[in-house]
Amino acid sequence: MEDIIQIKQLQKSFGKLQVLKQVDCNFSRGGIVGVLGPNAAGKTTLIKSILGMVIPDGGEILFDGKSIANSFEYKKNIGYMPQIGRYPDNMKIGDLFDMMKDLRGVYEHLDTDLIAAYGLDAMYNKAMHTLSGGTRQKVSAALAFLFNPPVLILDEPTAGLDPLSAEILKDKILQEKAKGKLILITSHILNEVDELADKVMYLLDGNIKFYKTLADLKAETGEQRLGKALTKILS
Repeated sequence: MEDIIQIKQLQKSFGKLQVLKQVDCNFSRGGIVGVLGPNAAGKTTLIKSILGMVIPDGGEILFDGKSIANSFEYKKNIGYMPQIGRYPDNMKIGDLFDMMKDLRGVYEHLDTDLIAAYGLDAMYNKAMHTLSGGTRQKVSAALAFLFNPPVLILDEPTAGLDPLSAEILKDKILQEKAKGKLILITSHILNEVDELADKVMYLLDGNIKFYKTLADLKAETGEQRLGKALTKILS
């Protein structure tokens, strides 16, 4: 599959702490990549650099062959689900979805699967501050998929979701992969990455320790579970 995101020599420091150290990688359409690593490894900085929320100190990110520097247009092609969604407290769920449609100027061909699956349409009159953490996660998930983007970036997507809601989301992720979309997932839940991912990227101290297919990782280590394979390759 062709590369939709190319990252070249990406560097970022916060003060004296070098968070990304000349990171090089490509992401192709039609696959799910699990972006793993310990806390402070650079995962969030990498994702936020792709999203344009962090400006790198050096290097380049290309989206569909064009640099994202000083560009906003490419962001329409990305659906982002943050680990913790922060929304205006007094805004109602329905108004939030309407506001996002107005901001995008898109009102047709919307993907409302998760709105229906999670019963969010029956809660449109509820204010955000009244929602449980899990329901906020459902809103974040539904917003990420709403505009049918070719790229989805999901940060700890099932954190805070009950088991049934997590299964609904995982099924949806696999459906979107089958349509040829690129999906990047960060997660501390290795079983989830094992279930979903085609490739695993492991970041450590701002460098890519390895970036390979899940099948290759398991074959090299002789382990059938991702957690066991990681333990063997990292020890």
